[in-house]
Amino acid sequence: MVQHGFELIKEQFIKELNTNARLFRHVKTGARLLSLENKDENKVFGISFRTPPPDSTGVAHIMEHASLCGSRRYPVKEPFVELLKGSLKTFLNAFTFPDFTGYPVASQNLKDFYNLIEVYLDAVFYPLLSRHTLQQEGWHYELDKLDDPLTFKGVVFNEMKGAYSDPDNLLARHVQNSLFPDNAYGVDSGGNPLHIPDLTYDQFKAFHQTYYHPSNSFVYFYGDDDPEERLHLMDGWLKDFDALKVDSAIPLQPHFTQPSKLEFPYDVSQEEGEGDGKKAMLTTNWMLAEASDAKLALSLEILSYILVGTPASPLRKALIDSGLGEDLAGGGLDGQTRQKTFSTGLKGIALEVADRVEQLVYATLEKLVQSGIDPDMTAAAMNTVEFNRRENNFGTFPRGLMLMLVAMSTWLHDNDPIKPLAFEAPLDAIKAELKRGNRYFEGLIEQYFIQNPHRVRVLLKPDPDLARQVEQAEAERLAKVKAGLSQAELEAIQKDTAELKRRQVAPDSPEALKTIPGLKLSDLDKGIKLIPLEVKGQVLYHDLFTNGIVYLDLSFDLHALPQKYLPYVTLFGRALLEMGTAKEDYVKLSQHIGRSTGGIEPGSFSTMVRGSKESMVKLVLRGKSTAAQADELLLILKDILLTAQLDNPDRFRQIVLEEKANQEAGLVPAGHSVANLRLRALFNEADWAVEQMEGPSYLFFLRKLAERLETDWKGVLADLEDMRSLLIQRGGLLCNVTVDRENWGAFQPKLEGFMDALPASALKLNQWLTGGGIPFEGLSIPAQVNYVGKGADLYSLGYKLSGSVQVILNFLRTTWLWERVRVQGGAYGGFARFDIRSGVFTFLSYRDPNLMKTIQNYDGAAQYLKDVDEKRLSPPELTKSIIGAIGELDAYLLPDMKGYVSMVRYLAGETDDLRQLYRDQVLAASLADFRAFGEVLEKVVEAGKVVVVGSQDALQAANQERDGWLKIQKLL
Repeated sequence: MVQHGFELIKEQFIKELNTNARLFRHVKTGARLLSLENKDENKVFGISFRTPPPDSTGVAHIMEHASLCGSRRYPVKEPFVELLKGSLKTFLNAFTFPDFTGYPVASQNLKDFYNLIEVYLDAVFYPLLSRHTLQQEGWHYELDKLDDPLTFKGVVFNEMKGAYSDPDNLLARHVQNSLFPDNAYGVDSGGNPLHIPDLTYDQFKAFHQTYYHPSNSFVYFYGDDDPEERLHLMDGWLKDFDALKVDSAIPLQPHFTQPSKLEFPYDVSQEEGEGDGKKAMLTTNWMLAEASDAKLALSLEILSYILVGTPASPLRKALIDSGLGEDLAGGGLDGQTRQKTFSTGLKGIALEVADRVEQLVYATLEKLVQSGIDPDMTAAAMNTVEFNRRENNFGTFPRGLMLMLVAMSTWLHDNDPIKPLAFEAPLDAIKAELKRGNRYFEGLIEQYFIQNPHRVRVLLKPDPDLARQVEQAEAERLAKVKAGLSQAELEAIQKDTAELKRRQVAPDSPEALKTIPGLKLSDLDKGIKLIPLEVKGQVLYHDLFTNGIVYLDLSFDLHALPQKYLPYVTLFGRALLEMGTAKEDYVKLSQHIGRSTGGIEPGSFSTMVRGSKESMVKLVLRGKSTAAQADELLLILKDILLTAQLDNPDRFRQIVLEEKANQEAGLVPAGHSVANLRLRALFNEADWAVEQMEGPSYLFFLRKLAERLETDWKGVLADLEDMRSLLIQRGGLLCNVTVDRENWGAFQPKLEGFMDALPASALKLNQWLTGGGIPFEGLSIPAQVNYVGKGADLYSLGYKLSGSVQVILNFLRTTWLWERVRVQGGAYGGFARFDIRSGVFTFLSYRDPNLMKTIQNYDGAAQYLKDVDEKRLSPPELTKSIIGAIGELDAYLLPDMKGYVSMVRYLAGETDDLRQLYRDQVLAASLADFRAFGEVLEKVVEAGKVVVVGSQDALQAANQERDGWLKIQKLL
């Protein structure tokens, strides 16, 4: 039977997801469609195309960007940005994977959902793809004056320069390429900056014509929208196409007959290169098996958790305990390729121990095969993976989108997409293997690791001269190109540069903008979304349906500590969970948590209290379990709080080195966050505390602490014990519980007993002396791009809070900053953030080739807003910005996050009345509000502070231009 042009291939009810799955094939074109029907209001759509890259020019990645830059029905410069402005979307983006390109959207609003789908479908099937789009999103020669040096510019070009500056990212790329030398995974779908300028416009156009066709498409729907309308809607788009044979299948990589060893350089600063020599990274990597078998795929996932998923995991523990490196390298199991891979090793090693690291990995696996895996470790892994599958919780990432990615792991390679979603059958099969007493996971290690010659050792060697060599090679390449061009060709490039810049700043016509479908203000809820909250002394309770899971957050007041202990907080939180207790060493404790709960995670949060100078800064332990396991959850929490064994210098040193390595690894990929933390710390106590616990100050502390541990363990231990005695007090505890009413009735008395067992000494809160920060700072890292921040405390500059700021920021991000910092400047992103509790406003850029130019653009935002008129901000444009702002306020939250967010609001003094007033002001935002905010930002031009994370050369060049205004210090 054919329904709306589709024939049903398979139907299956997936009880573990409470979802009916139906797989269709479009009769005329052969397009595939997977329809997941359930009651989730957060609806998801995605259309994906198998896009095997022919080379490392990044054509698949650039096409992902370019497809969303204007289409047949929506001939505006960037429909994607127009949707960002004025949608209630809960997700709106696109992905380039090694073998496919996906275009997913999500929304809770049905009309908005359909609008997003319409724009995305026109974008992928009928993009305009002008030559200027390739130049902007991919690469182009830039030449403002004929005498200037020729340069490369382009969003993806600069994005990938940032990616190739990140050692972890670079290592993962080398691992994938080396394991798959004979198929599409052997090149870089994202694009190598050395090869991106080789991409021609003809190749670019041909790539779309080859792969972006319905016959090569995978269409996905999830949620509570009408299943029949899904088919009707898609047939309306597909019926105009004829079937086409598209050769896009990814062939299996032939197995190696023997292992290999490869070495690659990566960029470090000169000081690092001259340091202790422990900067290399090594992973041992295997190609395992195709992902089509559901039982095997799940088994390998569980095995990866057993081996490296926790500090107690035997392979991870062996590597860390060896002392050969600072932290684990490699991500364990990776399922992004047709044949799964596994990667593990160490970072922060000396080159001379590379062979020992590789041998240790292999020897540990052999020992596990011979001696067997600890049954408690297996039980912990089984319970953890099953809990995670049943909870189906991915934070703010939509459930439906994660399930799409799971389905694509088999679907993309012409296998059943429903099998990996229905996890109970393969899970039961694995349990049966274990029940029979089979050495099941040991057998998998033997087969896929010990006896598997498809293994590559990848060594990443630090090279302090690499950045100079790369920059010199690029300059020489450009100089050679320019020298080979005629006067007429140079003038053509100069003209093309000017034309591209003209197009980038030229506004879309009102007629073109009207083509973008949108909502009306009448489509929006006028009232705030309420979260149930009952305050019961030191307990906050949220009556929400959680499918039988108890979510418990324990927060301790960090003002109980003198400020000298703040840099210890993250380490202390980890130590509670990772150093063992009076009853169990840390291995057994980790296994106990894994097999008896859904997990316990340490963390912290910090916020200013609305309308005051008071800060709320907390250490938080976030735990979860089934209602039946709640006794065990409380028992474990009581044990770690009261009897954690802190006197273990070797284990604590490992935690310190891991934290140091993690902090250093995050500097290049998340430089904007580093700049933001450092900048915000200048203005209030809450942000200052966060920077002490998570920012550059924490990294500097870790480096000194690692040295101190060699000579003064007793002093460090005294600090940790003092922290425990001051912090773990009933008086400083707030419990936050999210669970349904029935399970709350059983849990409440148990929680009260738990609280009664904690020490009840008088709680003394400390005053912290903040300040002393550097107002104009450059933090240098070995990177080819910069992260530029500028900010101020708007409240101290006289700004009075209005909800209109939410609308203005939405507008500013998607107009001025997008156009000036991203489109013209070539940065991958430009942001404006405002904290309504503290009043801190920050501008930030991401993977930015510029520095001073970006700050000038930040400063230009004030005049831009002051000059806004109805031509630039027409009533429809204002409506879009309001709708987008409401979408941010109404972000989709799962029950655990609803409870957590409610707790933070409670501590910050953010009442429902204040939230409703803010929402009313959002809905009433006017043109006058925009102009008034321009006056506020004008004060930031002079009063704003600056923090830049970037290359030493870029920072020094800025100082030459501005007379040494930045105080430069090295981060890495």
